[in-house]
Amino acid sequence: MARGSTQASPDVWGEPDGLTCKMTYMETRDTGVYWCESREGAASSSIQLTVSGGSVILQSPVLPVMEGDDVTLSCQTKTPSNLSPAFIKDGSLIRTEPAGHMTLHHVTSSDEGLYKCFISGDGESPSSWISVSEKPSISSSTGTTSSTTTSSNTTITPPPPFQSLSCVFPSLVCVIVVVLLVILVPLVRRHVQRKSECGTNLLT
Repeated sequence: MARGSTQASPDVWGEPDGLTCKMTYMETRDTGVYWCESREGAASSSIQLTVSGGSVILQSPVLPVMEGDDVTLSCQTKTPSNLSPAFIKDGSLIRTEPAGHMTLHHVTSSDEGLYKCFISGDGESPSSWISVSEKPSISSSTGTTSSTTTSSNTTITPPPPFQSLSCVFPSLVCVIVVVLLVILVPLVRRHVQRKSECGTNLLT
């Protein structure tokens, strides 16, 4: 695991344990941005880790949360306290919660920001950044599906009636021509024979 620093190259922290990295006895100086890298140099997305030396801490999601999810923030102290913690976002008070935790329902991009909590007599926690990611849209896939269906329907649609008639028409003409030939040829032969017989009678 690597941690960002003011040096030219990042510091290496923790003891690798398979695909995880275990860090023990955390101190305030361990606060920073963390990520992991493969041997090929590919880096993961980074997270902000805050280690507080005070008596009040705010437990919040480290990774970005998805739009529409519920997020619970918990304010804790080293010593038990009966006082209700106040939850603050971007310097403005949201509300106090006697239970010590606050849930944000169906978060949106407007819920993104710096959060901290305050307990009178114990102090306030370090600020934690909550990031809200936009939920992916499915409209593009729906459009693709509908267009595929349309093209499929077009492919299987039977041809219009006039196309069928155009295919039948030449054969119909052939039939009519054949019928006419069958009828006309004998008539023409008879006519020719009569003329020839008339000519022979005139000669005789």
